[in-house]
Amino acid sequence: MQTRQLGTHGPHVSALGLGCMGMSGMYGPADRAEGIATIRAALDAGIDLLDTGDFYGMGHNELLIAEATRGMPRDRFRLSVKFGALRDAAGGWSGYDARPAAVKNFLAYSLQRLGVDHIDIYRPARLDPNVPIEDTIGAIADAVKAGWVRHIGLSEVGPETIRRAASVHPIVDLQIEYSLISRGIEARILPVCREFGIGVTAYGVLSRGLISGHWDKNGVAQGDFRAFSPRFRAGNVDANLALVDGLRQVAAGKGASVAQVAIAWVLAQGSDIVPLVGARRRDRLAEALGALELTLTDADRAAIERAVPNGAAAGARYPDAQMAHLDSEIGA
Repeated sequence: MQTRQLGTHGPHVSALGLGCMGMSGMYGPADRAEGIATIRAALDAGIDLLDTGDFYGMGHNELLIAEATRGMPRDRFRLSVKFGALRDAAGGWSGYDARPAAVKNFLAYSLQRLGVDHIDIYRPARLDPNVPIEDTIGAIADAVKAGWVRHIGLSEVGPETIRRAASVHPIVDLQIEYSLISRGIEARILPVCREFGIGVTAYGVLSRGLISGHWDKNGVAQGDFRAFSPRFRAGNVDANLALVDGLRQVAAGKGASVAQVAIAWVLAQGSDIVPLVGARRRDRLAEALGALELTLTDADRAAIERAVPNGAAAGARYPDAQMAHLDSEIGA
């Protein structure tokens, strides 16, 4: 397995990470047994970075990871955990809480559910508009000193917040959406990350399956949040799938799948970027791993970007209400 370092202060991790959110129902019904098998297959293949959030399935995802990794040496895997999103008993969303007291509370519950004595990278899921980022990072820094957390990360924040957070404690990575059709970080955010020696863990590299080459526009299951995503709505989805048709031609020329080309493109954007693949099944995991064997020439990259030009996606990344919570989009 190829490895990459998360920033200048972080650990070396596998060049691909496994995003586990979809194993807890966010994309419709999930198969618990297949999710566990997929996590174990990823670890067997050399992937050692498992990404989750304490609010994925209201703790379900952490418990799933705990079951999949039970009995394994702790140094065989690294856990990246987001916290702060508030949910209700109906599964709804009700804001964010990143106060220092909340940080300590969320962390305690995650350690218990995961069955571990430390979390490798701990990060607020979004910027809490009511709490200075310095206070949140300071509370996580206290957990680092206590040994419960190894490193501090950020998620979906903009340049000014990155600078303020880094003034309190070294930040190892920014988790943020980055793909062929979500390139908003390139202008302002990625340069600041590189200025501060902060890596990027890129989620949504297949845009939630939209540019995977497998998406069926009639395939949204009950409970799948893509039913509310602007890029999957009528009027947008056909335009976005037309981009995939162009990408399919490039992939055919490389003897690769569309998903492999899309993942390889993200890998090629810098050695400080680690794509998180959201495979829920072992066959999709195996396909994603194939991207590591794919070398893109300058001509390949140019062809890919002609097929999917920057800014060509129809629709925003999230519905308006969720976009309003993205500090990363302010001034973008």
